[in-house]
Amino acid sequence: MPTIPADRLKALSETIFQGAGVSAVEAEIVARHCIDANLAGHDSHGVLRVITYCDRVEKGHIVPGAEIEIEKESPTTLVVNGNWGFGFTVTETITKKLIEKAKTQNVAVGTIHYQGHIGRLADYPLMAIEEGMIGMITADSGRSPKRVAPFGGIEPKLGTNPICMAFPSNLDAPFYFDMATCAGAAGKLEVAEARGEHVPEGWLIDKHGNPTTDPSTVKDGGAIKPMGGNEGYKGYALAAMVEILSGLLTGLGFGVEPTGKHNDGCFIAIYNVSAFRELETFKAEVTEFAEYLKATAPAQGVEEVLYPGEIEHKRRIDRLANGVYVEDATWGKLKDLADKYGVADKCDFSE
Repeated sequence: MPTIPADRLKALSETIFQGAGVSAVEAEIVARHCIDANLAGHDSHGVLRVITYCDRVEKGHIVPGAEIEIEKESPTTLVVNGNWGFGFTVTETITKKLIEKAKTQNVAVGTIHYQGHIGRLADYPLMAIEEGMIGMITADSGRSPKRVAPFGGIEPKLGTNPICMAFPSNLDAPFYFDMATCAGAAGKLEVAEARGEHVPEGWLIDKHGNPTTDPSTVKDGGAIKPMGGNEGYKGYALAAMVEILSGLLTGLGFGVEPTGKHNDGCFIAIYNVSAFRELETFKAEVTEFAEYLKATAPAQGVEEVLYPGEIEHKRRIDRLANGVYVEDATWGKLKDLADKYGVADKCDFSE
């Protein structure tokens, strides 16, 4: 696998997106989110997704430059139709608007429907903590094809339904957590398949309900299990709550849409810390709390106890210094896209 400097990987991604008909401004937004995911160690939402998004643009499932339509608004709320635009552009824009509302109203909540995949959820709550606010987001694929089986079942009926929260602090690494409510994110299956790897035991079942570690089985009627193993009813319940907030409250509904379009729905909440506590006091206490957690004696074989969000920060430092690994299969597909769009001469594919 080649190791590519992050800035070069971002520039390459931008060029390919522009070749697919995306404006330079929007191509930068989408590429930035993708490569930030790689830097955080979440390759499932990284440059691998360039291939997926270009395919969706070609099919009309993502509409570059789509109008962001505010259907309903109050001083503290927004209801937004993304009109099938890039989820990164729509969700980033609406998160900024909600942060501005929370500056004067202390709390702001928004829902978004009919937009493309929004990538790594953490990107949006992390915007809030920069403004001294708590950010929360849930996401659901609406009526897009499903991959997760309810606890005790063998049919895929739910999305991976992630949730993320972030809190301002004085820490070098932001204090947050971003997780799918299933055993493993769908993108991780794609990464494993591209690398010819199997996934951990307990993640998957085949179409007959038998345990498997082969990521390709999900494409053949298999399913991802809910988070929690034998306690998977907890992940299942969380997934159902996320589906209601991001699928039903947004108006996307549930089940599978015949068009096959991936139509992410989001529920976003922003809380102004200063409405509850003095901001600097709160940030200091979150910092102290993280230090309290890190002071825990590590178990045998564990180097240190980390607080939520710290491992992504460590990965970012490492990958900024040493580059991002890209599996050969993905690297080859990126080259093919550059050739297809006639932009190969503008891309640096040296290894």
